[in-house]
Amino acid sequence: MPSFTTIKKNDREEIRIMRNDFKGHDMINVRVFYDAGGEMKPGKQGIAFKAEMLPDVLWALNETLAMPPECGGHQQ
Repeated sequence: MPSFTTIKKNDREEIRIMRNDFKGHDMINVRVFYDAGGEMKPGKQGIAFKAEMLPDVLWALNETLAMPPECGGHQQ
């Protein structure tokens, strides 16, 4: 089982960020898990991409923080 980092989304959901191997590819998987009666199960919401893309994804997320909220940026 791959290790993961968790971000609480709400009382019933969490975002899990995992790094694992998929068919020989080093992958980053960001997925919403939900509480299914005391057991956390993966939902359909999420994204997976090759780990080599992580610097570009991090750059894009940081750029998004600088955008005004009406453009999809960060609200404080």
